[in-house]
Amino acid sequence: MRNLYAALNNTEALNNENDHIMVTIRLQGTTRQITINGMIDSGATEDFIDKGFCSKYNIRTTQAKTIREVYLADGRPSAMGPITHTAKVPMDIGSHRELAIFQVAKLPNHEVILGMPWLKQHSPRIDWGQGKITFESERCTTWCLKESPTVNAIPEDEAREENLKVEFGATQSKKDQRIQVRLLDPQAKLPTRGSAKAAGHDLYANEERTIPARGQDVVATGISITTPKGTYGRIAPRSGMPVKHQIAVNAGVIDSDYTGEIKVVLANMSDQDNHVQIGDRIAQLITEKIVASECYQVPKLGKTDRGQQGFGSTGTSKAQICEISAPAFGKFYRQPDTTTGILKYNKKERRISLESVNISTELAIKSGKSQKKRKLEEMVPQEYHGYLDVFEKEEKTKLPPHRPGVDLDIKLEEGQGLPVKKIYALSQDELEELWKYIKQNKNEDG
Repeated sequence: MRNLYAALNNTEALNNENDHIMVTIRLQGTTRQITINGMIDSGATEDFIDKGFCSKYNIRTTQAKTIREVYLADGRPSAMGPITHTAKVPMDIGSHRELAIFQVAKLPNHEVILGMPWLKQHSPRIDWGQGKITFESERCTTWCLKESPTVNAIPEDEAREENLKVEFGATQSKKDQRIQVRLLDPQAKLPTRGSAKAAGHDLYANEERTIPARGQDVVATGISITTPKGTYGRIAPRSGMPVKHQIAVNAGVIDSDYTGEIKVVLANMSDQDNHVQIGDRIAQLITEKIVASECYQVPKLGKTDRGQQGFGSTGTSKAQICEISAPAFGKFYRQPDTTTGILKYNKKERRISLESVNISTELAIKSGKSQKKRKLEEMVPQEYHGYLDVFEKEEKTKLPPHRPGVDLDIKLEEGQGLPVKKIYALSQDELEELWKYIKQNKNEDG
């Protein structure tokens, strides 16, 4: 099938002003809206959009089902073709909105051409003399229009000049990564790079200042800047300042919309005053990209391995806890490269902390280490040797045998009270001693 682009030499060379008119249109790309001047051409048999224009502004294209050539009126193939892709693009002309379908071609002089398919679909009334376009068809008044149906055309030369500005501005914004600098004082110096591949530009002091020991001060640079589009400025320390003079840099963000004087906050970490002279390199300016993120509220955050662990929590491993005896603790304590101490659990913060062993604990360990293990007879006085079995380990770590009818079974369960049973028989002396004990404790409890 032949796709005839009639009178191509007239429309593209603009030798005949009777069959076309220029109008401002807005196209919606995948990332942003583009305003451009398009041509309404009654001599074009298709609606066209430039291939390079689509690529530059990320306008999505779709491969055509069939590849078609574009021919001139005399039958010769045009340099615009062949047509391999189409583009569906939301398009506004004034208050007229539609989803336009274009043939993607190599247009030498224009970005968008609205030809006969678009004219037949919307049937606008065009006043070629007054340069006015009115959308009054039933389709447009029902579906396409939001407000006024009339759109004014613009002069041909003015339209092409505006298109060139848009194209040039888009190209420059991508390529020009220079920092605009304004000197606010005749003695101020432009930021300079220390080497060809340096990440930042050195900033120079424009005034004399004394940074007090263990203090800070603000030093003016005498310049203001505008960073490239999509970036901000970061003031960072020069590598030699902290090493040689113990000078650090604070407050280092320059927003892209700030146009006031750049000032550097210098902090003196040494015990001696530091004197800054005019022309000294005091910091460096680094441009960094901005990610325009928005904040929004959520009921909870997703789970991560780290969770709520804060400062100093990374690069550590979980501690393994096991019980050891006192002699073993003393043995480990004396080994080199071993940290010993007392573990304490904070119930509120739900964390375990290690407290260093104090001098009393250390002395106790040393004392216990120096003592030899003694026999039970050596530790218990002679008059109590008849009761040595009481001090034996087994006697201290096990309960006496159960005595049915004497021992009371107390159930440690919710809702269970004490058993109501008769206490085992006591002698008169034991009863008097028990009664005395009860009265004494009752008075103490109040």
